[in-house]
Amino acid sequence: MKEELKEVRIDKWLWAVRLFKTRSLAADACKKGRIARNGTNLKPSHNIRVGDVVMVKRPPVTYSFKVLALSENRMGAKLVPEFMENVTPAEQFEILEMAKFSMNGKRDRGTGRPTKRERRQLMDYMGDDETPDAPSVSDEDLPGFIFGYDSDDDDDEED
Repeated sequence: MKEELKEVRIDKWLWAVRLFKTRSLAADACKKGRIARNGTNLKPSHNIRVGDVVMVKRPPVTYSFKVLALSENRMGAKLVPEFMENVTPAEQFEILEMAKFSMNGKRDRGTGRPTKRERRQLMDYMGDDETPDAPSVSDEDLPGFIFGYDSDDDDDEED
């Protein structure tokens, strides 16, 4: 018969309830100060108990989870609600929604210039229906050096 756990390492529990994909990612989050209990940052080796409220910072939101049961073994997603309860305040979800809206129009670093199609979609989305037309320029408006001669030089040759 399996005995019930009284304490579990925080990094193991975070991995077991599927908040992090690997245990080392959970440990790294602890080391970076992104995991807290009652406002105190936790080290990966810190033990938690049933009833603790664990805060996970994933900018721009800080999620809060109440520990309902302990496990050292990773479980299926259907079992997770038996082990934790999401007690994140509604204000945090509002911050998340605002962050989603503020990201509109921004591109990920390294994705390069938008293609013609992406630019048109972006312009349609942003409400910029017309692209600015290029100003019409006649040959007389351009300086002569663009064409290889300067109009002032022609006058000098005739003198």
